[in-house]
Amino acid sequence: MRVLAGDVGGTKTVLAVLEVSNDGVEVRALRTYPSRDFASLEDVVARFLAGEGRGEQPACDYGGFGIAGPVRGRQAVATNLPWTVDAAVLESATGLRRVWLLNDLEANAWGIGALKDEDFCVLNEGVPHATGNRAIISAGTGLGEAGMYWDGVRYRPFASEGGHGDFAPQSDQEIALLRFLRRRYGHVSWERVVSGMGLVNIFEFLCEYRQATPPPALSAALEQGEGAAAVSRAAREGGCALCREALDMFVHLYGAEAGNHALKIMATGGVYLGGGIAPKILDRLREPPFLYAFFDKGRMAPLMRDMPVKVVLNEHAALFGPALYAFANGY
Repeated sequence: MRVLAGDVGGTKTVLAVLEVSNDGVEVRALRTYPSRDFASLEDVVARFLAGEGRGEQPACDYGGFGIAGPVRGRQAVATNLPWTVDAAVLESATGLRRVWLLNDLEANAWGIGALKDEDFCVLNEGVPHATGNRAIISAGTGLGEAGMYWDGVRYRPFASEGGHGDFAPQSDQEIALLRFLRRRYGHVSWERVVSGMGLVNIFEFLCEYRQATPPPALSAALEQGEGAAAVSRAAREGGCALCREALDMFVHLYGAEAGNHALKIMATGGVYLGGGIAPKILDRLREPPFLYAFFDKGRMAPLMRDMPVKVVLNEHAALFGPALYAFANGY
């Protein structure tokens, strides 16, 4: 089956033509577009299908799109984009026989099934041959969470909007962070601290908390909307103590919420970190703070230590997922 697949996020939209069979998934064409340069997903798809002057893209019968936002029926409202996506509209615009919409993390969960051992970095081995439900959590532009329940035969992915659950501080400094963010947003979700915007929020909180002024170059990056990348880069290069503290706090909170999500769905079969941020900060995720926060669940700590924890390294997992879903439902 040839599928038009999409990974639709607040920062970028990746579209691809994928060939799907029982043997796996192969990429036939792929392009990445800045999401905010377009008024709708239909406009992005039209640009892709036109081939941008390089000839027509390979024809497809079906389409599958992972949307960063809740999917209800055949419609989705993107959380960090002013888009409403309608499967029927996409079918009409593209001539596809059928289009499916999935939550982006549900799509990631489907995509994990097509990956190989080399597509993962293991943070915690857990128990050998672990079985049971699985969890996936992905920090990027926002914070996505989903699960895969084990029905005794295979994994069945399901969507969640757990990233919008209430942020739960565990220290005096984190309580101060909550108060800072309540002034800014009112409701403070985990997405406000574990995401690209979350890293910026933490850095700006620390500037106030430490009564410090960011370097001029960093201030410029924040004003230009590039703060997350700038803070992360400065932290990893060692040039800014405040950036290092912000990234350390981010990693700790990422571990805490990954553990919360895993505990809530009893993810004894494994926990997967997807999204664009985790592969870029692997060195920090391998250090003790992430797993310390993940394990730190009181009487449940032994259970948490038994859970395998892996980072998804293959950037196409979120694209493979909608294609695999279409393949499973298209005949």
